[in-house]
Amino acid sequence: MKLLFIVNVDWFFVSHRLPIALEAIKNGYEVHIACGVTDKQHYLESVGINVHPISLSRSGTSIFRELNVLKELWNIVKEVKPDVSHVVTIKGVIYGGLITRFLKVRTRVASISGLGYVFIDKSTKAKVIKFVVKRLYRLALGIDTQVVFQNKNDESIFINSRIIKQSQSILIRGSGVDLNQLHYIPEPSTQKTVMFLARLLKDKGLIEFCLAAKAVKKTVDAKFVLVGDLDPDNPNSITKNELATFVDAGIVELWGYSRNVESIIPQSHIMVLPSYREGLPKSLLEAAACGRAVITTDVPGCRDAIVPNATGLLVKPKSSGDLAQAIIKLLNDDLLRNKFGESGRLLAEKCFDIDDVVQRHMIIYRGER
Repeated sequence: MKLLFIVNVDWFFVSHRLPIALEAIKNGYEVHIACGVTDKQHYLESVGINVHPISLSRSGTSIFRELNVLKELWNIVKEVKPDVSHVVTIKGVIYGGLITRFLKVRTRVASISGLGYVFIDKSTKAKVIKFVVKRLYRLALGIDTQVVFQNKNDESIFINSRIIKQSQSILIRGSGVDLNQLHYIPEPSTQKTVMFLARLLKDKGLIEFCLAAKAVKKTVDAKFVLVGDLDPDNPNSITKNELATFVDAGIVELWGYSRNVESIIPQSHIMVLPSYREGLPKSLLEAAACGRAVITTDVPGCRDAIVPNATGLLVKPKSSGDLAQAIIKLLNDDLLRNKFGESGRLLAEKCFDIDDVVQRHMIIYRGER
């Protein structure tokens, strides 16, 4: 049995889908991946995955380049002849879905890991793109693709827009976290630390986080840290100059990207992600697993990652003032903050265990839903 993943870039696959691929190999699948490559190709090949590089750009809109990507994918699917295809991310789902549907791959699975900035942006250009994207989704998914959603809002949009039928939908809350790697660790007895762990994108609420940090530090002794990198291929990435205005002023510290979240998250007291929209943010699941209180926005995906007022607090999106008040509340209430963290670990054990997520996918691949 051959399983082919189609995804935009290798690092996203390593971060969000690798455990599924490794379990598939254990179950006797020959696993392939078609994706844009950065520095992860050798690693993926070392764990037994066949990598097929494609020239896919996450933000590219050149018609000639996109047609070339379609041609590359066509040739890969014809060569591999997969029994199961699993397409992920917007271009992966649309391009991979169209080709695997046309070439009649027997079992087709698609993961909607978030709807992207075109479903957030209110500009005329974004509305036009969204109109086109919805119709491309419908063509790519057809009536026989099993579609995995991370939250009910995204699922409702696809069903109400008649992109898919209810019978095609499967809800799995996130990509899961390894509870054997991420342990509950009591808070450190250091200066209170508020952490933002994500790509440094404006639609992740990065500007609001920095503005809230500036306001909070006027009244509370706390440290605010950014754990993540710039993402220049994303139209919503903050610029180096914009970032420097906050870092140079001492408002936030830039810790950069970390591969070892299991040692980074326990250095925090509060995890904050004021995103505008998500599928189901992995950083919040990881924070819960480590026993950290969460503050996030009351938007699809983010609200699904916590139990409001039990494992964290919800705030209004795009409101640095509301965010600052919530941060101050938790910084000043050690009892509540620790209670949230303890409840978060229990939530992770109940709902976000990677082993459960992986086994759900094996069932889907076998056609048993």
